[in-house]
Amino acid sequence: MATKAAKPAAKGADAAEAAPAKSKKMLFIIIGAVLVLAIGGGAAFMLMGGKSKKADEEHAEEKSSSKVPVFVVIEPFVVNLQQETGDQFLQVALTLQVPNAETAESIKVFMPQVRSRLLMVLSSKKASELLTSEGKRNLTDEIIDQLGEPFAGGGKGPSITDVFYTSFVIQQQ
Repeated sequence: MATKAAKPAAKGADAAEAAPAKSKKMLFIIIGAVLVLAIGGGAAFMLMGGKSKKADEEHAEEKSSSKVPVFVVIEPFVVNLQQETGDQFLQVALTLQVPNAETAESIKVFMPQVRSRLLMVLSSKKASELLTSEGKRNLTDEIIDQLGEPFAGGGKGPSITDVFYTSFVIQQQ
């Protein structure tokens, strides 16, 4: 009887050993599959990451070279010019080109001072000085210098890239 009882116990032991062997094989297959996916995914990520960096660098270069300019429109105004032959007036509308939106906002905040400086520069001119292209270029340089001065208590003034005249009429009476 003891031999019969031992045999069923042996069958149970074989079944118990077979189950862990099958689960160990399954565990190794799962771990292997996860490792293959992780390595493959990591390699793909690295390859895509390298291309992404190149694309980002190209995009940054393209962005800096095709940077959209920022403009500040100055409302038109009229100034008396220095007298040569009777009263002469200049009606001018201009637009300032600045490097960024922060500078544009700074200029808008100080618009009364901007207009005052422009009036001082323009009213110091004679009509004969402003009629030529060279005279307008000199005026542009002078405006950039004047508006580049700090507005409030020192420090650094705004950077003006260019001045565009959208209306420029000299009238004599």
